[in-house]
Amino acid sequence: MAEQGEDSKIAILAALGANAGIMVAKFIGAYITGSSSMLAEAVHSVADTGNEALLLVGHNRSHQPPDTLHPFGYSRNRYFYSFVVALVLFTMGCLFAINEAIHKIRFPEQIQSHWVAIGILGVSMVLETASFRTARKQSAPLKGKGSWWHFIRTTRNPELPVVLLEDAGAVIGLVFALAGVSLSVVTGNPVWDGIGTLLIGVLLGVNALILIVETKSLLIGEGATIQEDIAIRSALLADPRIEGVIRMQTQYLGPQDLLINAEIALRPDLDITEVSETIDAAGERVRAAVPNTYTIYLEPDVFEPDKVNDLPMKPS
Repeated sequence: MAEQGEDSKIAILAALGANAGIMVAKFIGAYITGSSSMLAEAVHSVADTGNEALLLVGHNRSHQPPDTLHPFGYSRNRYFYSFVVALVLFTMGCLFAINEAIHKIRFPEQIQSHWVAIGILGVSMVLETASFRTARKQSAPLKGKGSWWHFIRTTRNPELPVVLLEDAGAVIGLVFALAGVSLSVVTGNPVWDGIGTLLIGVLLGVNALILIVETKSLLIGEGATIQEDIAIRSALLADPRIEGVIRMQTQYLGPQDLLINAEIALRPDLDITEVSETIDAAGERVRAAVPNTYTIYLEPDVFEPDKVNDLPMKPS
C-alpha cells in the first residue's frame, strides 16, 4: 500500500526539519551557557537529524526495481536502515550523554546565561511537540484501535515507530534538560544539570534498545499478523473446492510486501483446468483480503492428515 510509504515519508521529513533547526540552536546555547544538559540535547538532535536522513535513504532505496541478484526487490532496505538508526541512537546519543553526565557530576560547573538555555529549550519543546504530533497523525491509520505500545510492537512499518519514539524521547529529554538547568539555577548547585544529562542518556538507551529489538525482528523476517493470517485462510477456504490449508508460511519482505507460500488441499475430482481456475481465484481473494500481498505461491495437493505441518501463530 503506497499510502503507508507516504505516511512514513511525511513523518520523517517533519522530524528532519524540526531536528535540524533545533540542533543548531542547542549547540549555540550549549556554547553560551556551558550546560551539559544542553550539550547532551544538542548531540541528541545530531543523532536524530542523522537518523531521519538514514531513514530517507532506506525509504528511497527500497523502491529500486527487482533484479537478478534481488528478485524480490529491495524493500528490506527500510528494515536495515531502521536498525542502523537504532544503533546510532544508542551509541551516539545514549553513551555520549551518560559520559557527559558522569563528567558533569564529578566536576560541576556553573551555568552561564541560563535564560538563553531555558529559552532555547522552550522553543525546542514546541518544535519537537509539533513533530511528534505529525508522527502520531501519520501513524494513527495504521495503529487502529490498539494501544501505541501494541502498534510499536506489531507494525511491519519500520520508520513510524522510530520517529514516534525519537520524538517522544526528544520531548521527554527536553523536560529533563529544562528541569536540570532550572534546578541548577534555583539551588545554585550545577550537579542538577549533570543529573538531567544522565536521565537523558538513560532515556535514549531505553528507546534505542526497544528499537533494536523490534527492527532486528523485522530484519530477520516477520510473518503476517494474526489478523492477516486469519484473513488469508478465510479467503482461501471461501471456495468449496478448497478443502483445507495443509501448510502456510508468510514473511514480510518489506512493509507492504507480504510473501505467502501455502499448500492447499483441493477436491480430488477436479481436472487440471479446474485446479488452475481454483488457484487463480484463490489468489485474487487473498489479494483483496490482504492488500499488502506481494507474491503468492499456492501448491495444490490432496488432503491427508499426516501431511499437515502448519506453524502455530504466536500472539503479537
